[in-house]
Amino acid sequence: MRAIHDRLIALALALGLVIVGVSAARAGPYEDALTGFTADSFSQSARAINAVAASGNPLAAQVIEALQDSRLFFSAQEKRVFIKAADGTLLDAATGNPAADPPPDDLSKVRLSNRLRNLINAALGSLQLMAPDPGRRLEAARAVFRSRKASALTALDKAIAVESDPRVKAAMEEARAAIILNKGDASDVDKIDAIAVIRERGDQEALGLLEGLPENLSPDVKDTARAAIANIESNLAVWNAVQNAWYGLSLGSVLLLAAIGLAITFGVMGVINMAHGEMVMLGAYTTFVVQEIIRQHAPYLFDLSLAFAIPLAFLVAGAVGILIERTVIRFLYGRPLETLLATWGLSLILQQAVRTAFGPTNKEVGNPSWMSGAFELGGITITYNRLWIICFALIVFAMLLAMLRFTRLGLEMRAVTQNRAMAAAMGIRTARIDALTFGLGSGVAGMAGVALSQIDNVSPNLGQGYIIDSFLVVVFGGVGNLWGTLVGAFTLGIANKFIEPYAGAVLGKIAILVLIILFIQKRPRGMFALKGRAVEA
Repeated sequence: MRAIHDRLIALALALGLVIVGVSAARAGPYEDALTGFTADSFSQSARAINAVAASGNPLAAQVIEALQDSRLFFSAQEKRVFIKAADGTLLDAATGNPAADPPPDDLSKVRLSNRLRNLINAALGSLQLMAPDPGRRLEAARAVFRSRKASALTALDKAIAVESDPRVKAAMEEARAAIILNKGDASDVDKIDAIAVIRERGDQEALGLLEGLPENLSPDVKDTARAAIANIESNLAVWNAVQNAWYGLSLGSVLLLAAIGLAITFGVMGVINMAHGEMVMLGAYTTFVVQEIIRQHAPYLFDLSLAFAIPLAFLVAGAVGILIERTVIRFLYGRPLETLLATWGLSLILQQAVRTAFGPTNKEVGNPSWMSGAFELGGITITYNRLWIICFALIVFAMLLAMLRFTRLGLEMRAVTQNRAMAAAMGIRTARIDALTFGLGSGVAGMAGVALSQIDNVSPNLGQGYIIDSFLVVVFGGVGNLWGTLVGAFTLGIANKFIEPYAGAVLGKIAILVLIILFIQKRPRGMFALKGRAVEA
């Protein structure tokens, strides 16, 4: 019996050693890396981040994300690390299983620094290179490109070998090239190949990467880098000009919307309406009111808010315009100075009325989902709200042209514009045409306010920022000529955006004003002068 007892003890000891050995083998690099977070040291945490990311453990990404969100805790006494889940559950970082209750008494949060945050971004980038979602893989490749950590090179090579999305694969190859250029022990051949990849990328980040290369490179690598830098700089100059042209078109569409209503009233009635900007403001506030009603009563209709706001803004601003014409302006025809002063006073009254009703502060007007965001086209970024405003401006312009060409009101407006006395002799009620024209111009300004509410602050002073530019567009293009207004708006918008980078915003506007004055000296009637007996007289 004694022999049997001794054998059982020996067997138990052997089994214990086996279990201990298995546990030690199971600990592995991932569990060893986790202990670095228990030291409460930034340098130890930095090493732990890199080691966890390189371990290949399925829980590695979860640990790094928890650290990024300040949800990673440690116990210095037990040398264990814990993840706090979104629902408050405490998980053991080594196994991913819920931790035993109660938690350790010395549980503390792993501290972060700016250096650690950069390491976290790089680590997450390398960990997500194999994510199922192409968008996450693309963001991961971009994060690796920015960090240029050599530790991500192995993961990048594996991801590139299996990547099927061309866009994501190109981003991964660019990230790999950035790492190669940042490695001191890479061969000249590899660096020259990497420079070729970065040259194809051709953006500002690529230029900064090549300009930041160390000086101790071989002559061949230096020459290749200089050629790539020159190529990127020339391409960026071209894309910068294209971007300025796009900004100019965007500004031109805004000026077109703001000026097109003024072109109608100024051309038909000869009235200098200083309250035109307030019609734009009323349209913007109509949009605000519509969105507030939708937010409170039918939030699911928010994406259709502009569809409701556009006709309502036209009706509100148009009704106010007809009221102004019937009560004030009709008594001041032929007296331009008095008309100017009267409409300027009306603009102040309307601004104060809006301040009283809505307050002096800016109002929040949101973008529908289909107007939010942006996309890249070559080397420029195009925002959806600006793109839709350009389309809207051209649609309004086309509708006004069709109305003037194919409707009775348009025919009578053209007749009054060309020869008011003859139109009256032919039975056209010129007073009625004046009222409807002023209402039409004001209504179009209200629709312009809907568009401007998507890109500018909605405040009582909204219209004041566009009234002077609107008059410049109308005079430059030709008074009363819609085609002249179109060409004038886009010309001034593009010219302004090309002058601004060199002269600044204020001096740029002054330069534009001087150029228009010089142009008017040569062509007093603008680019597209109206023709008619009354005009020629």
